Amino acid sequence: MAYPSRRGVLGGAIAVAAAAASGTAHASAPRRTRTPTLWREFAATPYTHPQIPYVGRAGADAGARRLPRSKRILDASHYGASPDGTTDAAPAINRALAEAGRQGGGTVVLRPGTYRLDGLIHIAHDHVTLRGAGSGRTTLLATKNLTELIGPYGSRYGGDKSSWSWAGGLIWLCPQDRWDSLTAAVKAGDWPFEGWTGNKRDAWETLTTVRPAPRGSWSVTVADASRVRKDDLVLLRLSDDSDHTLLEHMAGDGPGPEAYTWDDKTKLTSYVPYEWPVRIAAVDPGKRRVTFERPLPLDVRPAWDPRLTTHVTALTGSGVEGLTLEAVETPQSPHLLDKGYNGVTFQCAYDCWADDVVVRHVDNGFGLVAASACTLRRTRVAGRGSHHPYFCREGSHDNLIDDFRIDARTTPAPPGTQLHGINVEGLSSYNVWSCGHMEMGTFDSHRGMPFANVRTDITVENNGRHGGDASAGPLFGARFTHWNIRVTNDRAGLMKIDGLAPYSATVGLNTVREFDQIDVPDFTGDLHARLELYGTTGEVRPRNLYEAQRALRR
Repeated sequence: MAYPSRRGVLGGAIAVAAAAASGTAHASAPRRTRTPTLWREFAATPYTHPQIPYVGRAGADAGARRLPRSKRILDASHYGASPDGTTDAAPAINRALAEAGRQGGGTVVLRPGTYRLDGLIHIAHDHVTLRGAGSGRTTLLATKNLTELIGPYGSRYGGDKSSWSWAGGLIWLCPQDRWDSLTAAVKAGDWPFEGWTGNKRDAWETLTTVRPAPRGSWSVTVADASRVRKDDLVLLRLSDDSDHTLLEHMAGDGPGPEAYTWDDKTKLTSYVPYEWPVRIAAVDPGKRRVTFERPLPLDVRPAWDPRLTTHVTALTGSGVEGLTLEAVETPQSPHLLDKGYNGVTFQCAYDCWADDVVVRHVDNGFGLVAASACTLRRTRVAGRGSHHPYFCREGSHDNLIDDFRIDARTTPAPPGTQLHGINVEGLSSYNVWSCGHMEMGTFDSHRGMPFANVRTDITVENNGRHGGDASAGPLFGARFTHWNIRVTNDRAGLMKIDGLAPYSATVGLNTVREFDQIDVPDFTGDLHARLELYGTTGEVRPRNLYEAQRALRR
């Protein structure tokens, strides 16, 4: 695998800037275009810029345009699935998906029509795709919720909340063993951790310890290279120390994070160790050198006991595409009491995807739960209104949500309900929301100190609210970037973040004003945030920060 040289990066930057100057960067570009100083700085130091994260390889297969599909085709109708709208098709579809898994992968096709689901759809094996005839031609009509199908799911942090408010899907992509352990724990009332190292976070072992390295490095030196191989998926595991210097580093280091009170943020501290799934691109045994497919998201320091570890078996290379999942229309539940009419969720998944998928009348739309390097493309949330149209949590990293849409709700919000938007929380990092149209919702940084996430080229009617328990700590870590954002109702909250988010960048935002939910920064002192081209609409070049970063690596 070839990695971009500094000359290649700078050459790409010049090409992008030249395209912007010539007006060819976008077909409908206005006459006046401006390239911010921040972009020129980033192009010179793309992997270590203090405000803008490098996300040019976010998404499945490092952001590939075309994702691999198995040539083996299984027709769900041959397993008993009927698009008559009245017969429960869930068992037949699941039989077909399981058979594709037994054969080593395959595409299960659904003919046009409406398929009734009295159960959930579970994609549990690698290289298995569920494909409809298109989101306008194939509909799955879900009649039951996850509380009915699996059982009540309480919060591991106590209280009377329903975890179906932020977990699980009626189409659920999750490896079989992990799904079995999760659902068994739910049924037993033993509320689990949901991530890569099992219900108790003890399902891992050390492969090798890692020598110090700076953020942005593509390679690290390890103590023992004998247990890692090219193409392995491993976890980089970083533990915090008693002074919480890892959490401080995620917040940008310096006096503000050092003065912050971390010890009483018990929900936040439960999220560490930080676990970053990454595929190994190359191993040099002689030099004990391991190269990753993405650069390091954080420094690797001895105080954090850095190591590469195993993890639960991942789901890889699987997807869902070309269909609409519609739940029976019920009133939206009171806040945090969702029953689980949820859409499509990826859990412990890597290099997986959704494409041309619509969810309608759901409690929660598209979920990334301890999911990394996944792509959601051409997705839409529609219908009566959702709690989380998109949610990204439990340490989800390097995901791409591209060409997405949240439609205006079709019925008024019942009293006591809540609307968030594009959610990110729980130390999730290096995720990208690109090319979106939000007729409702907000940029929901939901505490749990997510960091280094990008929202770019999005139009938003900013009418949602963020959430998050106070014990989950800060709204923002370092290197959040909002780039080319068009706010149709002029509400500043969670859009203009230079006064809230440390080491952040707000670039190309129209003039906004404070009203409704107004926040104060979590960290004292200079936030080292940057604001450029404020009060403009459509002038910033490049228009889309993710696409421009992809161009740099060529």
